[in-house]
Amino acid sequence: MATITVKRQVRGMQRTARRAAAAGAVGAATLSALLLPATPASAQPVNTPVGTIDVPDQIQLPAGIPGVPQSIPIPALPGTVTPGAPSLAPQNNTHRVAVDAAMSRVGDPYVYGAAGPNAFDCSGLVQWSYAQAGVSLPRTSYEQLNTGSPVSFDDLEPGDVVSFYGGSHSGIYIGDGNVVHASTSGQPVKVAPISSMPFAGARRI
Repeated sequence: MATITVKRQVRGMQRTARRAAAAGAVGAATLSALLLPATPASAQPVNTPVGTIDVPDQIQLPAGIPGVPQSIPIPALPGTVTPGAPSLAPQNNTHRVAVDAAMSRVGDPYVYGAAGPNAFDCSGLVQWSYAQAGVSLPRTSYEQLNTGSPVSFDDLEPGDVVSFYGGSHSGIYIGDGNVVHASTSGQPVKVAPISSMPFAGARRI
């Protein structure tokens, strides 16, 4: 009877040892999977307020973990552009081009009937400046007062064509209460306060 009891105890110890060995093997395999280096994820540059950084398209996880996908996609950051997506081209600011063109002629002489590029009368300066932006305007100041859309004095924006003296004189509003214009004989193209001449109307081209 004692011999049988001993044999049973030995067999129980053997089974326990086998279970422990199996569990150890599974643990070692899991640990190895976790320690294996992951495959590098592809990355794309993303512009941020502090510079350009590389952000991976997805996070790579070690293979072999039950119930866990090998990679997790990362959603695009707000305000970033996906590579290959069309981007909006900046729109041409016609008014800004016309203002810059007129300002580039400050100091040029006034010559009656001249429309540039080195001498101007009032309507000639307005016409030439808008031509640099690809816009064709009438030649005389009276015609310019009837072109485009009417604008009130309080709603003036840079680039608006401003008329004075009942429509006999014109210039281009540049902001801050000023116009650039070819004033009169003996005076060069210059910047002047809009309040220095009697306002007759304004048009937005």
